[in-house]
Amino acid sequence: MSQRLVVRPISADEHLAVITDASGSFLQTPAWATVKVDWTHESLGWFDGADLVGAALVLYRTLPRTSRSLAYLPEGPVIDWQRYPTSTVTTPLLVHLRHRKAFSVKMGPPVVARRWEARTLKAAMAADDVQRLSDVPADATSSTAADVLEALASAGWTRQRSSAGFGDLQPRYVFQVPLAGRTLDEVFAGFNQQWRRNIRKAQKSGVEVTLGDASDLPDFHQVYTETAQRDGFTPRPLTYFQRMWDAMRVEAGDDRIRLYLARHEGHLLAATTWVRVGAHVWYSYGASASEGRELRPSNAIQWKMIEDAHSSGASIYDLRGISDTLDSNDPLFGLIQFKVGTGGAAVEYVGEWDYPLNRLLHKAFTYYLGRR
Repeated sequence: MSQRLVVRPISADEHLAVITDASGSFLQTPAWATVKVDWTHESLGWFDGADLVGAALVLYRTLPRTSRSLAYLPEGPVIDWQRYPTSTVTTPLLVHLRHRKAFSVKMGPPVVARRWEARTLKAAMAADDVQRLSDVPADATSSTAADVLEALASAGWTRQRSSAGFGDLQPRYVFQVPLAGRTLDEVFAGFNQQWRRNIRKAQKSGVEVTLGDASDLPDFHQVYTETAQRDGFTPRPLTYFQRMWDAMRVEAGDDRIRLYLARHEGHLLAATTWVRVGAHVWYSYGASASEGRELRPSNAIQWKMIEDAHSSGASIYDLRGISDTLDSNDPLFGLIQFKVGTGGAAVEYVGEWDYPLNRLLHKAFTYYLGRR
């Protein structure tokens, strides 16, 4: 292993091969650049001598009336952070981004820091004196993550924490169900009693979960918009999902993205998107109608996606973001409560980190974001 890595642009095919082999985030695939139309992009590779050992999708957002841009690596770079010291990864990256006239860099190394199993979470949720996941002793910690955290902080990178506990632009805390080495019956048995009961109720009630196609995206979006209004978030436009569907389908067909629809007597009750890279499957977007919730379509549709992820050979089913709150009075508590029923584990990544290449512009941009 060389102590000096070189960063330079690579082709989309080279980029995709690295991300796929490593089961890296779908946010790091070349296709994701097509989804983010308000950003320009670049595929970068990390070379150890002649060997391509890492890759990243870099998204650039240019400041109005300037030639300077924010460089963002969502859930990247994808590289062996245990093998390569943090400085050997970040130093050549910063050199390259300076040449690209970036004024600030934001990245989210996909390095797991801590892990809490379902049994630990259930005990913590039942305790009256525990308010945050970060206050609960983890079942597993990572020395690699500790090294990355120390190296980034020492080098002048900073990490900000949102008040909602989600981390930053991408969630720091996620919930994952392990599939590798488990039969489907074992996965089902790992669900709590309520989840198993709800799945059986949906099946007995006649809830049918099927795969959709591009023509079903408007129906998905209608239910998604209803969900946004009910839960108080700003929905993305239909064109966003159509762009996401087309870009990912071109890249890898239905092995990359799928649309699941849960119906009862012809009525659409829930809809979700399923994304896969390598051995990792994500539940990326979900929607549910206000009617028919007593039929438990959300449990049924999750179980179908887990079944398909397992049969496709995936090792992880990822339910994506959770808040770090364990306060039952917090509106976000229901999110972790729902997901912990799958019997998986809460996972904390090292989070997103910022580095100012131009301190004045970085400070002004940070102030602007804080005022929005």
